[in-house]
Amino acid sequence: MQETLLKIREVSKHFGGVYAVSGVSLNIKGGGIWGLVGPNGSGKTTLFNTILGLHRPDEGDIYFNGKCINRLAPHQIYGLGLVNAFQIPRLFSRLSVLDNMLLAARGHQGDTLLNSLFLRKGWQEQEVELAGKAMEILETLELVHLALSPAGELSGGQRKLLEVGRGVMSSPTLLLLDEPAAGINPNLGKKIFQGIEDLSQEGLSFFIIEHRLEILFDFAHWVYVMDKGKIVVEGKPEEVLEDPAFFEVYLGV
Repeated sequence: MQETLLKIREVSKHFGGVYAVSGVSLNIKGGGIWGLVGPNGSGKTTLFNTILGLHRPDEGDIYFNGKCINRLAPHQIYGLGLVNAFQIPRLFSRLSVLDNMLLAARGHQGDTLLNSLFLRKGWQEQEVELAGKAMEILETLELVHLALSPAGELSGGQRKLLEVGRGVMSSPTLLLLDEPAAGINPNLGKKIFQGIEDLSQEGLSFFIIEHRLEILFDFAHWVYVMDKGKIVVEGKPEEVLEDPAFFEVYLGV
């Protein structure tokens, strides 16, 4: 593991008198898979939205790579390398899988009028490099054979893989995923997480909300359990499973 990327200290977010997130503190380090689990309504998605700048914390501080991001806009946080992949894939259905990947890349040199007219060689070389990077990611996610197919023809599981791939294509330092295995069969869910693990071996970090605990716990290095807006258990998956508080959260016993 590397140094801490995301540091959250006593963060709270309330809506009226209801605290969706209440005094949460956690650390996400580099090069691993970090899970966030808990029953519906426990505050997981609100915490993610607060990290991403969609909500501002009412209390506490959020640091990314040592920089306080409490007051930054979502696009500024994205610019720092903190990226989100959507629970419901938001793809360009009529474009090819490869084109969807290329659109997710940062800093296209050919986007400006001056470059497109007078620096054609530079941006054309960049496009070749980006296409190669996209194909490498698609190969890791086992989608390379569909690179030229319209994204609208993909199955539900393949769409989720492509959404993960688009997130990776944006060159993040930390990628937040919200239920990547939701609504698909267990075998495909494991395939998605295997692709995530392969990418994490290359140094990319993942922070994942997931209700499919039987899949997440096979791959996560560390798991945080939320209930009623608070972190109530944390540890390695095997440690969390042995904690009575985990069963109290999910079973009420």
